Amino acid sequence: MRVGVPKEIKNNEYRVGLTPGAAREYAERGHDVLVEAGAGAGIGQDDTAYAAVGARILPDAESVFAQSDMIVKVKEPQPNEWVQLRPGQILFAYLHLAPDPEQAAGLMKSGCTAIAYETVTDSAGGLPLLAPMSEVAGRLSIQAAATALSRVGGGKGLLVGGVPGTKPARVVVVGGGVVGTHAARMAVGLGAEVTILERSLPRMRYLDEMFDGRVRHRYSTAETIEEELREADVVIGAVLLAGASAPKVVSRKFLREMQPNTVLVDVAIDQGGCFETSHATTHAEPTYVVDNIIHYCVANMPGSVPVTSSAALNNATLPFGLLLADRGLVALSDNPHLAAGLNVHEGAITHPSVAKSLGLPYRSLFQTAAA
Repeated sequence: MRVGVPKEIKNNEYRVGLTPGAAREYAERGHDVLVEAGAGAGIGQDDTAYAAVGARILPDAESVFAQSDMIVKVKEPQPNEWVQLRPGQILFAYLHLAPDPEQAAGLMKSGCTAIAYETVTDSAGGLPLLAPMSEVAGRLSIQAAATALSRVGGGKGLLVGGVPGTKPARVVVVGGGVVGTHAARMAVGLGAEVTILERSLPRMRYLDEMFDGRVRHRYSTAETIEEELREADVVIGAVLLAGASAPKVVSRKFLREMQPNTVLVDVAIDQGGCFETSHATTHAEPTYVVDNIIHYCVANMPGSVPVTSSAALNNATLPFGLLLADRGLVALSDNPHLAAGLNVHEGAITHPSVAKSLGLPYRSLFQTAAA
């Protein structure tokens, strides 16, 4: 198969779909790897690094899209990219279609087969291709909050962990999944006072054992969220429903009950955000203020640490990508976990949660009629 790797073009996105090491794995399996010139620059890998492992360097994205059977990307295709996709071509990338009807329409119109990293599953019910970037984003959320919490960042002027004799910041993490766990780990490591709000009792017991009393845990209800947020200095939104739009756990009205200059970091922004007042921002302009509350809603947080992020992402995506390259769409029949990643095929939405969020009909790959 001809596997194409275009350069990422989203604002301040420095990751790459295939590292040279991953490209080598495809090439050694007999696949033709086509890499856009400069695609690896963000991770410090020039074209010679790709050529050395057997990849072919093409001059521009148009050449990569035109000549490839499968496109491997990091972030969702932008409008000038999805118009280059075609019927029979596979797209393997993060898509986050639930809050993005325009992209969904573009992919449907293209006729391509779009497989989303974020809905591929594993035997334990996890999301193995989302997890590594959730780990990165969770840890980065505390770094971002620390910057915004400083006075020069517009915040209260608090040091997250304080120093002896002073009060540390109160960090509230809404959601105890992968993002929330890693956010809490970073916050605890810095010395913050941390509370996790979570609805799964088994998960809460796991987190209680993991943190060994260093983190408070509360069952997440509207009442407990409001109680904790009134006293918070930092709130990390880490709520996820696979493939669906994130639920809104904080209303605009409630912002007035929070302390001025509190920092909200919405890590769920790729799925529409879990705060009513959230809208996507960029690394160039990461924050904005609503009702005296600072919002950080960067939609590609891991893109700021591309060396770490690209390596972690490729570690997770490589086995599935190789399976697709080796077997084509037959791989979806062979592997139900990979099949769970299928979001668009031949003009139809093929993931039930995505279809429900978009208000569109759902069609399974394995049926001919709309459900």
